[in-house]
Amino acid sequence: MLEEITFANPEYLWLFVAFLPLLLWYYFKGKKQQARLTLSSLKGFQGKTSWLARLQPLLYAFRLLALALVILAVSRPQSVDISTRTKTNKGIDIIMAIDVSSSMLAQDLKPNRLAALKNVASDFVKDRKTDRIGLVVYAGESYTKTPITSDKRIVLNALESIKYDGVINDGTAIGMGLATAVNRLKDSKAKSKVIILLTDGVNNAGFIDPKIATELAIEFQIKTYTIGLGSNGNARAPIGILPNGAFQYGITKVEIDEALLKTIAEDTGGVYFRATNNNSLIAIYDEINKLEKTEIEEFKYYNYQEKYRGLLLAALFFLILEWILKHTLFRSFI
Repeated sequence: MLEEITFANPEYLWLFVAFLPLLLWYYFKGKKQQARLTLSSLKGFQGKTSWLARLQPLLYAFRLLALALVILAVSRPQSVDISTRTKTNKGIDIIMAIDVSSSMLAQDLKPNRLAALKNVASDFVKDRKTDRIGLVVYAGESYTKTPITSDKRIVLNALESIKYDGVINDGTAIGMGLATAVNRLKDSKAKSKVIILLTDGVNNAGFIDPKIATELAIEFQIKTYTIGLGSNGNARAPIGILPNGAFQYGITKVEIDEALLKTIAEDTGGVYFRATNNNSLIAIYDEINKLEKTEIEEFKYYNYQEKYRGLLLAALFFLILEWILKHTLFRSFI
């Protein structure tokens, strides 16, 4: 309970230092204030000391206690109830454009590129508690998987359902993936608009040039972070389809158009990253998470309850009690 008490004027607590000289004064001089009768011998007055005489110092104690209560009262003890409210000052709308071509099933990341990406991207979505997020997927074509929304459950479910299923033509249409993401963000009223574009190949499909899509992103002030996904050298990836419909895997060369991805990032104010394994992919999304911070303002409301009134009433009580005892029970000692 005492931990919740604060003092508005704590400087008055220094007045307690005066209590030491007051106590010393009473010890050496106070008792001598009473009238005394000096006799040559006290033999005729031997007997027990009156209990009233033993209690007489209580009068001075009551006065000091009243003074202590007054000092505490003028120091204004208060209890404080603090409530907080947060306000998001700078919302961020984010579109994650994800390559879902067959090469995303390459196994240089475990268990494969697409599965590794989904795991890391899920954690990223969970961390962006105050932002709106949407998903765009692309291969030889592109489409919106989820429009920007603040409902993270919808985004996470959509992200989990992403897979290579041959619904759209195979290939890597980077320009179309970027353009679709820009289209989803261009009308956003958010103060910050961000695209995270991930691919593991080169632009070899689609009818929108990546440079045109980049100019659109610049026009609508959309920052783009680009990620090249794939190990350096060769990787075990699908190279054909078996008669039973399953993929045939083989060793293929990893080709990523890093020059293009760097240009997209630099021209739009973003950063290019290269993820060659699971750990580096995690580190990249952590870095983007740090770079794109949502500004949150916290308001604190203080409700003060003054406690000095009770102390003043208690001080008045002890002063009145001292006066009553002084003029009644201890009257013969004055």
